[in-house]
Amino acid sequence: MSATVFDERPCFLGEGPLWHPERQQLFWFDIINRTLLTRKGEHQQSWVFDEMVSAAGWVDTKTLLVASETALLKFDIESGERSVVAPLSLGEGRRTNDGRADPWGGFWISSMGKKAAPGAGAIYRFYRGEVTTLFDGITIPNAICFSPDRAYSYFADTDRSVIKRVALDAETGAPNAEPEIHLDLGGEGLNPDGAIVDAMGNLWNAQWGAGRVAVYDPAGNFLEAFAIDAPHSSCPAFGGPDFTTLYCTTAREGLDDAALAEDAHSGKVFELPGAGQGLAEPRVIL
Repeated sequence: MSATVFDERPCFLGEGPLWHPERQQLFWFDIINRTLLTRKGEHQQSWVFDEMVSAAGWVDTKTLLVASETALLKFDIESGERSVVAPLSLGEGRRTNDGRADPWGGFWISSMGKKAAPGAGAIYRFYRGEVTTLFDGITIPNAICFSPDRAYSYFADTDRSVIKRVALDAETGAPNAEPEIHLDLGGEGLNPDGAIVDAMGNLWNAQWGAGRVAVYDPAGNFLEAFAIDAPHSSCPAFGGPDFTTLYCTTAREGLDDAALAEDAHSGKVFELPGAGQGLAEPRVIL
């Protein structure tokens, strides 16, 4: 099975797809072009920000929490108005990257150097109004997602080709152990980018440069892969009325004119109905 184009608008760096379960609507980002995009049916819309934006969670029917270079923003979908919920002190020359709501109503967000400086990235958690640094010294943090039993969070260091797993406190959702390597993809030459976990606990990982979303069982065993007709597959999401449609963002970043001519769909968003059984993203509690 291979995915087809869902939205024709090419992003330079497509990332952060979010299916809003109450609106039945997909949102995603073009990080470098500072844009939030959406599509519902045939209706397309986009909003440009003053700085790079990369990931979001849903707060209610009309509101998103959006991660920018300097803050977590409350974003009104109907009016486009935005206000600061919590500042982010990422450091000079850094931006946010991957992010996802956790089952406790918190929001995890990663940062990285704008030129991918080694060790410049970190992962933070917004919870009950406060932002806490969870892990640092990561070059390109990605693949933030959570097991359906709430036992674990996952995250990747794309630069090292590893996905790590960390145990979480059942009451608060805070990490209560040191991260351990869950998948080491270096031997296969794979670059783990964004990820999502399905209803069975399988991890679906977009792999930058490989043009695919690969599926691994909870023990880390490879199950299958779904082709994306663009080499830089960046982040998956489940959506649709029953959460069985796989969506995946892609990017044009790092591709020259010859590569773009060969892979003309680079940067577009793809969809694959019936790929698996996903879950609704949890609500962020402000």
